[in-house]
Amino acid sequence: MKMSLAEIAQAIQAHNQVDQWGDIEVRSVAFDSRNLEAGGLFVPLKGEQDGHQYVAKAFENGAKATLWAKDHPYDPTDGYPRLVVDDPLEALQQLGKYYLNKINPVVVAVTGSNGKTTTKDMVASILATQMNVIKTYANFNNEIGVPVTLLNMEANTEAVVVEMGMDRFGQLDLLSRLTTPDIAVVTMIGEAHIEFFGSRDKIADAKMEIAHGLAEDGTFVYDGDEPLLRERAAKLSQQTKTFGRQLGDDLYATSVNPDVDHVSFTVNQWPDEVFTIPLVGEYNVNNALAAMTVGKLMHVTPANMKQALQNVELTENRSEWVAGANGERILSDVYNSNPTAVKEVLATLATIPVAGKRVAVLGDMLELGEASARLHAGLCDAIMNGHLDEVYLIGGEMGALKDALLKAGYPAGQLHYYQAAQRKALTDALQASLTTGDVVLLKASHGLHLERVLAQLEK
Repeated sequence: MKMSLAEIAQAIQAHNQVDQWGDIEVRSVAFDSRNLEAGGLFVPLKGEQDGHQYVAKAFENGAKATLWAKDHPYDPTDGYPRLVVDDPLEALQQLGKYYLNKINPVVVAVTGSNGKTTTKDMVASILATQMNVIKTYANFNNEIGVPVTLLNMEANTEAVVVEMGMDRFGQLDLLSRLTTPDIAVVTMIGEAHIEFFGSRDKIADAKMEIAHGLAEDGTFVYDGDEPLLRERAAKLSQQTKTFGRQLGDDLYATSVNPDVDHVSFTVNQWPDEVFTIPLVGEYNVNNALAAMTVGKLMHVTPANMKQALQNVELTENRSEWVAGANGERILSDVYNSNPTAVKEVLATLATIPVAGKRVAVLGDMLELGEASARLHAGLCDAIMNGHLDEVYLIGGEMGALKDALLKAGYPAGQLHYYQAAQRKALTDALQASLTTGDVVLLKASHGLHLERVLAQLEK
């Protein structure tokens, strides 16, 4: 990003004159004064705290200018170049859209109940073999993160892969209309955020909002094995492409061969090629198929796709293998959790050969609303069939699963339960129990902060 304040002021329709500052050049955007790079534009957002109180700190850290909400008084003699706007967040979004139109890259938008971050990483890796690509950083996938992603583009960017999160109706509508994607991808429909929507049907309706801003000549890519998506995609005027595991899909896996630390597979489109992803779990093949569908639409060669998938750089804390200090192998997936994802990773864990114990550490699945107890208890069969030697549960919601397991006959001596505040006790118990040859899964919603348990197990 490189824009003058005069250009920015015009793009966001600033209320004040910036003649004396118009030639100032801005090279980045930040909403956290601690992360601001020299030459940046500071965006003071209103959340639990008001970002306006950090404007002075932002300039100490090298800010060249700041946005400023018009309902906040200020001292015009303080010397801070500022652009006065109705709402700094709306101005950030407006500036992101302006800059996107200026650079004019291909936009690939990705959402889904599970797998959107992994799919984003795979799409970016595939496209980067033939194009200049940027992708959403970490979990910058909301109303703030998406425009920041856009404003991080260099002038030579040819494609931007934008992850889009969602926890309410209207959110994907805003993000889709902001980015006007050329390709929109929905990985799958699960139970994530069912607290806010009430049913999978409603979740599917909300996910389809990603197509609201889809270009008229764009393409909607989705899991063809999901009837809720097939039904809704049929109503779109744009081209649609499906991926999945059924013969009726445009791109489907013809064979899948999981291994300890990777999965190899073949597909109908290129039957002589064997593709490999450095992830465990057959469910990750669907994420790869989604990414390959995007690659095919962008005319990426099968050979380049193969290389890109094998060497994909994945966002941290998504199904990654970590070495534990006691010699155990840890499958870390501590960023988010929902019933579908837990069942899939437990099924994967059951297939991994171990010399020692097979252990699962599961924390609360959040945002499940009134269905929470039922959905937590519903994991019982997956655990009973998972060939697990030890199960550790943490969080108040996991109490329903503990009760279901005991009722089903799971050995009480192999079942360990902790409240969310007992994370240290959980960590101590794991450190005392795990040894060389053990394999342990860590899986929970981010609010349980199992990444802190992981950090201690790695020491």
